[in-house]
This record gives sequence, C-alpha cells and structure tokens, in this order.
Amino acid sequence: MSTWVDGAAGSLFDVDNLPYGVFSRPGEAPRVGVRVGEWVLDVSPVAAAEWQDVHHLFERGSLNALMAEGRTLAISVRRWVTGLLTDETRRDLVEPHLVPLADVTLHLPIEVGDYVDFYASLDHASNVGRIFRPDGEPLLPNWKHLPVGYHGRSGTVVGSGTPVIRPQGQRKAPAVAGQPVSVTTPVFGASLQLDIEAELGFVVGTGSRMGDPVSVDAFAEHVFGVVGLNDWSARDIQAWEYVPLGPFLGKSFATSISCWVTPLEALDAAWVDVPGQDPTPLPYLMPSGPGGVRGLDIDVEVLLDGEVVSRPPYRTMYWSPAQMLAHLTVNGASTRTGDVFGSGTISGPKPDQRGSLLELSWGGKEPFGADRWPSGRTFLEDGDEVVLRYTAPGTGGGRIALGEVTGRVEPARA
Repeated sequence: MSTWVDGAAGSLFDVDNLPYGVFSRPGEAPRVGVRVGEWVLDVSPVAAAEWQDVHHLFERGSLNALMAEGRTLAISVRRWVTGLLTDETRRDLVEPHLVPLADVTLHLPIEVGDYVDFYASLDHASNVGRIFRPDGEPLLPNWKHLPVGYHGRSGTVVGSGTPVIRPQGQRKAPAVAGQPVSVTTPVFGASLQLDIEAELGFVVGTGSRMGDPVSVDAFAEHVFGVVGLNDWSARDIQAWEYVPLGPFLGKSFATSISCWVTPLEALDAAWVDVPGQDPTPLPYLMPSGPGGVRGLDIDVEVLLDGEVVSRPPYRTMYWSPAQMLAHLTVNGASTRTGDVFGSGTISGPKPDQRGSLLELSWGGKEPFGADRWPSGRTFLEDGDEVVLRYTAPGTGGGRIALGEVTGRVEPARA
C-alpha cells in the first residue's frame, strides 16, 4: 500500500506507522494531528468534511479523549486515515490540511494520569547489581519472580525538547580519612552524577476499575500506544536516599517522552518471544492461550551531543509489557486514560548496548568515548544534549520510527 503524500512513501513514517501527536501553528490552539513523512495531517477539518461524528476528538489539546474511546474506535480511525492518505481520489480534500512538520510546534501529547517505572532488563539489573554490590549476587531474590517497579511523578513528565534542569538535593559526602562512613554528614547541592535511562513508555488508553486486575491477555484492550522515554536520573541523590523506600528525588525532577505516540497496531510486525524466563512466573503473569510471552523487537540509539554512544535492543528485555501491566494492577490498583508505565532502562548483553551512562562508565570509574572526547565521559555535563531514537519492523515490510526523545541539560537553579 503506497501513499500519495510527497516524500512519505518508503520513509520511516509511511502509512504503516501514522503516529498521533498534538501540534499547533502560530496563533492557533493545539490539536491532534497524524504524522506522515515530514507532514502533519490536521485531522479534524477532514473528519468534519467527511461527516465523521468523531471529528471533535481531534480538536482537543491532548489525545486523551480519543484514547478513552477504546481500541475498536482506534482501529477504525487508523483505517480511515490510511484510506485518506492512499486513495488518490481523496487527495484534493486532504492535501490542503497537510502541514509541513517544520512549521509546527509539538506539545506533550497526553494528559498524564499516573506514571510507573519498571526495571525489566536482566542485563541492566545485573550490571547495576555488579556496580553497587560487587561482592554479592547481582540480582536480588525477587527479581526473576516479579517485574520490579516504583511509582513516579506524573507532573514532571515532559515532552521531547523540554530542557532538563540539573536537580539539587542531598548526596553522600566524600569519605573522610579515619572517619566511619556511618557518621559522614550529607551535603546539599547540584547533582554531580546526572544520568539518562533509555526506555520505552506504554500509554494506557482504556482504564481499568479499582479492584479489577488486568490480565496479560487483555494488554491490547488497555494500551493505546508506545512512546520513547528518557527517565533522567540523579545517581548520587538516588544512592543516598533510596534506602529503605526506593527512588524519590533522584528520579522525580524530569521524565521526557516523545511527542508522537505510535499506535499499538503499527507494531504488529514487531512482536517476538522474550529470550526466556526461568523460573516460570506465577500464573497471573502468564498468557492463558497458546503462544509464549511476547516482547518487542525495537532498536534504540542513544546519542550524546550528536555521537551515538549505545545501541540498546528492546528485544532482550526479560519482562514483557503485558506482564508489567498485569503486575501493576494485580493488587487491584486502577489505571486511567493517559497513564504511562515505563520499561526501565533498556540494556543488552554487550558493552555498547547499555542504556545508561551509569553502565557505560561502570559507575563513573571507566570513562567511555575517549575517541570522541579527550578525557572520555562519565555523567552528563551542563549543555549536553541527549537524543534517543527508535526503529522497529513495520507491517509494510520495511521499518518504522517511533518519535525521538530529546533533552538538553541546563544548570541547576539557585
């Protein structure tokens, strides 16, 4: 199936992709658009012209109203938009409402309800365990029995391109010779170990009621689509505060997501079996029908100041997206339209597949990138720009791109 849109056929944003976003032009209110190639389709006026009774859903400043309508409508709208962009007889109607991507401002695409972040990569969890517990077991006893996660802060989830202010907080003071660590007084100041975590985020479309768990089999009925996600992390603040209740200020200052939401249906060709789970998870974490536990074959690139420093593969993740949602709700916790749950850092088994600077620099002790930076790099410096890029197999036989995630570090504020 080929599109008539100039430059879009065969691109990473052909009609087998069609992600949703929220855009505006100068003097106009934000509204829903669909990306095709280097264009944004202003959906609402086309829907109104074709007497579509859902045109009002595209006039909103977020995707929430559209997502809340459920999967049946989402599939129907996707088919309709695909028809608009492949049927030459509708070109005269549609073409006036294609806006060059370069002429629009993109906005945070969803109103985020809750944000939960998981820790689903075996390689990442093992690396972190070896860095912080070199004389112990890399994984804690519960890790292979449940998707470990924490409840984050939805109010600081921001759209790609939003600057990231270096956070401040308490951190462990440098060790003093002859003084026990236990009596070392913490210091306050800007984080010296600012990091990134290359992740995928899953966006809830249809929520679930309090008390009703979402089964592994019901994943597609509740998840609307996928975003790229960067879970910025202040490792020195995190290291001092996380015992006994886990991440707090070291994580809550900013989480960036892409401004394009890739519909779940665009990833139909990307599903693969997870590498294997041993021991077998408890029944609530397993599908009831034939087939195994399914993950996604998505390639990630991490760029630091324009230089690719890592290529993490999402297909190596231990816990699947459906298992994360099932575990999130098994205690009866509800979900809402716009909720986001992150995969946790995506890391593969090879050194150049690590999805955080913590791992790439092995806790700051082994600087990386000496061929690009004279002294190598460890953690982020003010002015650094991080870009996360994602591609996946498309249903048309080629590849599609998810929305990229960009953020530039700005100095801490007094």
